[in-house]
Order: sequence, then structure tokens, then C-alpha cells
Amino acid sequence: MEVWIAIGAVVLLALYAITTYNGLVGRRNGVRNAFAQISVQLKRRHDLVPNLVAAVRDAMAFERETLEAVVAARGRAISANERATTGGAAERSAALAAERELGAGLGRLLAVVEAYPEIRSGAHVSELTEELRSTENRIAFARQHYNDSIQSYNDRVQMFPSNVIAGLFGFRTEAFFQVDEAETAVPTVSLR
Repeated sequence: MEVWIAIGAVVLLALYAITTYNGLVGRRNGVRNAFAQISVQLKRRHDLVPNLVAAVRDAMAFERETLEAVVAARGRAISANERATTGGAAERSAALAAERELGAGLGRLLAVVEAYPEIRSGAHVSELTEELRSTENRIAFARQHYNDSIQSYNDRVQMFPSNVIAGLFGFRTEAFFQVDEAETAVPTVSLR
């Protein structure tokens, strides 16, 4: 009888370990999927940027620096995202930083477009800016989902008793997406 109790306890412990391990793997994959969803929206943004830049380039010859900064930031963001899809947390963090830089540049570009009615009134520019704003909303939602996924995963990695299984199999907490203070600042527009 005592042998059966011991066997039953070992079986229950093994089932718990397997279930916990599978849950951690599922949540870690959920974090990766959430980042991939951000990447999808960022790709959409990357595809819109050249069209917007081309649409306003001629009318904004005097704002060339803003356009060039956006184009350069787009290139860095695309490169960082390519590395992030095959890399780990550090690469994802670098990709998000590059995207913050692109987002700040786009904010300045949209502020410049708003400041010049002759540019803003163009149908193509208007469509592109609306599409870009829609994409920015989608990116914000995807980032929120990413952070929610990380919280769920980190909770499992840190809470007892699943933290024991997480430690045994090398599960580590992930970093949340954070907004830089510079990204929350209102962009300044120079009309010189």
C-alpha cells in the first residue's frame, strides 16, 4: 500500500512538472508570437514610409533633413527587425529601440505635414498619413498585447512553485516594451 502511495505521489509530481513545463513553453511562444505581431505591423509601417516620403519630397525641399532622418531610421529599423526575428531578447529590445527612433521621426514628419496646408491637402498625402496613423494605432495595440504576454509569462517564471520548474529548464524573464521619454515629447516644427 505504501508503495502505491509513493508511486502515486511521484506520478502526480511528474504530471505537475510536465504540465508546468508545457505551460511555460506555451507562454514563451506566446511572447514570441506577440513580438511577431508587432513585426507585422512594423513591416506595414516600413512599407508606407517610402510612399509618404515620395509624396511629400517635392513639396518639402526645405525640410529635406526631416525626410532623410526618417529614411535613415527606417533602414535601421528594418535591419534591427531582421536580426530580432532570429535572435533573442536583446535583439528584440534593439529592434524596439530602432522602431522608437523611427516612430519619433515619423511624428516629426507628420507634424511638418500638418504645418503646411498645401502638402496636407494633397489626396495622396492625406491617404498615406491616415494609413500611417491607423498603422501606428495597430502597432500600439500589438505592443500592449506583447507586454500582456510578457507579464503572463514572467508571472509563471517567477511564481512558486512553477519558478522551480522554470529554473530547472532555464526559463528567464523577458523585458517589457518601454517607451522612451523622448518618444512622448511633443515634436517641434521649425518653419525656417
